[in-house]
Amino acid sequence: MRREPVESDALLSVGYDPDRRILEIEFNSGKIYRYFDVPEEIYAGLMTAASHGEFFSDHIRDAGFDYEQR
Repeated sequence: MRREPVESDALLSVGYDPDRRILEIEFNSGKIYRYFDVPEEIYAGLMTAASHGEFFSDHIRDAGFDYEQR
């Protein structure tokens, strides 16, 4: 999956597969996580948020999406 770089203290890059509804996030630590069944609106919100890290914390990390670390 192709990821786009983002300006964030916590996130390095973000990718999204709309057909499979998978959100992939690479953190500055080098860890990569895939979140499953994520609506495209959440991805769009993350990419346009003033703070990517805050949006991630509020709408993805604590939202209960199934995920895996790659």
